[in-house]
Amino acid sequence: MPTLPYPTLTESHWHPDTSEALLDATLGDLLRELADAVPDRTAFVEAVADAARRRRWTYRQLLEDAQGVAMALLRRHQPGERVAVWAPNCAEWILLQHGASLAGLVLVTVNPAYVGEEVRHVLAASGASGIFHADRYRTTDMTEVVGELRAGLPGLRYAVAFSRFERFVDEGRHVQVRLPVVRPDDMVQIQFTSGTTGRPKGACLHHRGIINAARFAARRARFPDGGVWATAMPLFHVGGCAGSQLGAMSSRGTFVLQPSFDAGAMLEIIESEKVGHLHAVPTMVLALLDHPDASARRLDTLRTLMSGGSPVPAELVERARRELGCSFSITFGQTELNGVVSQTSPDDTPERQSLSIGRPAAQAEVKIADPATGNVRPLGQPGEVWVRGYQTMLGYFDSPEATCETLRPDGWLRTGDLASMDAAGYLRIEGRLKDCIIRGGENVYPREIELVLLAHPGVKQACVVGAPDDRWGEIVAAVIQCERGDPPSTLDLHHHCRAHLAPYKTPVLWFFVEHYPTTSSGKIQKYAIREWIAEGRLVPEPFEKPATTHVAQS
Repeated sequence: MPTLPYPTLTESHWHPDTSEALLDATLGDLLRELADAVPDRTAFVEAVADAARRRRWTYRQLLEDAQGVAMALLRRHQPGERVAVWAPNCAEWILLQHGASLAGLVLVTVNPAYVGEEVRHVLAASGASGIFHADRYRTTDMTEVVGELRAGLPGLRYAVAFSRFERFVDEGRHVQVRLPVVRPDDMVQIQFTSGTTGRPKGACLHHRGIINAARFAARRARFPDGGVWATAMPLFHVGGCAGSQLGAMSSRGTFVLQPSFDAGAMLEIIESEKVGHLHAVPTMVLALLDHPDASARRLDTLRTLMSGGSPVPAELVERARRELGCSFSITFGQTELNGVVSQTSPDDTPERQSLSIGRPAAQAEVKIADPATGNVRPLGQPGEVWVRGYQTMLGYFDSPEATCETLRPDGWLRTGDLASMDAAGYLRIEGRLKDCIIRGGENVYPREIELVLLAHPGVKQACVVGAPDDRWGEIVAAVIQCERGDPPSTLDLHHHCRAHLAPYKTPVLWFFVEHYPTTSSGKIQKYAIREWIAEGRLVPEPFEKPATTHVAQS
């Protein structure tokens, strides 16, 4: 399918392409339709490293199991209530997602790398009345953490470890409960994303949004009917639980989920499962290309690589095309927009692939706006990306002020990202209004880390910025002004952060300064600090960075 022509633009305003109709359905509607149309086709594979232990579901089986989960949930919940999931990628996560949607519940997704206070905030802010969790994740005893948190969360009525999930579902099998009527514009998930204040806010996503954003992205990437789509993208992200999974489902395909990213195992998965489409952030793609098994595996079924979440270097696109013999599609999206909002096509020129994030998705209206006035910027001139259409979130949960700052009364959603648009509608990222670090596809918000550092008795002021990194795109750097006396060690500061933050948020570069560059009003000039780091004017303190064995959720 060639790239659709589009009239030459005269200003940075893309009017929605309505040639592709919206699918007005819920997640439950989609699953029922697939179970009826292709009941025996493989819907889902939990691709653990040992191929003999992989669990598989046809579309009929997935619907039956999801209905069982829904019945069990409705023994404890009323439609509209929130239930949280705190676990790494696993089959139970998927079953809970579909069961909750059939039951009319809202799934609150929690990053498995979060630690106690981070988890408590998500549960409290969302008003979750139940939580499903893994027994452990890396060094975290999740059962113990949840047990400690429940005492301070009276609204959290119960907790179920996924090791007991089958028993939980069995308890509801003998009680028939009528499934509620669910509408396409009903809330389906709350995913927490932070602003510059560092306090995560719950973006309220809806059925119509996650289904169609994934569906349009799959079509732009040329994913075929009945194809096989693999990923290790974390399910707590909209790109994993919606973009990848529903992208496959929208084309009646097979969704292959790797529990946690391992390059060697993913190469085996591509070969044995005959994967045609792989969704991976750039760090994963690089790890696949660099793996010693890459040349020994039969990867001829792989047709398309979809990547995004952080800048995708032109060299990586060209190398993947050359060494894997596949095409490339670069995506750009946001949780508040239910997923992908712009995307390159596999048949875009190398220049388009390397210099842009593609054209807006179907049905999306996009303009490059003056952040102060909302006026459309001239072609080629940077401004804030504003989006309007079906895929904007319902709002931030129980946060009307934050919602008003992002969603305007006329329907425009302010993304906080800076970009420019050319006459053909291709977008080019120019920077971010939000003071956000993107580390390997994970958004890291400096203010949250700064507040943690300021709680250390040896820290007077803290400034956190992103530093360029060949592997991760950006890494977290902390620039510290110490209290008088002996300064804290970098190891001490590292342990302090790790007690309060997920690993990927913990700084890996540490700098100590006597003074910061400031504006005339005394505000720290972060751009100047980034320049100092890039120019070598600031030298990091010695620190042996802990080894990292995972990519996707580290």
